[in-house]
Amino acid sequence: MQSKATQRQRRHKRIRAKISGDASRPRLSVFRSNRFISAQLINDELGMTLASAFSREVSGASALERARAVGAFIARRGKERGVTAAIFDRGGYRYAGAIKALAEGARENGLQF
Repeated sequence: MQSKATQRQRRHKRIRAKISGDASRPRLSVFRSNRFISAQLINDELGMTLASAFSREVSGASALERARAVGAFIARRGKERGVTAAIFDRGGYRYAGAIKALAEGARENGLQF
């Protein structure tokens, strides 16, 4: 039996085979650990990170509040660099909990998926 991490990596590979970010719509890539969550706006054509946000940079009482704040933070940093739309890459994680909160936080602050 494969470990959870290996299974997630396989799911992420399947997702990445179908999506790619460019200058007009970068990929919003999410990584979640047990304690923290981070997000990056990535231009895959150039292999360049346009903006990033990490849960240690924001405040919130719960993990969901911090995830929503990271989403808002990445949306604001993206706007500073002229990004208004992105392709959401959930990174092989289930679209629930902190991942969903991050996506909603980014949408509420003007980033379109």
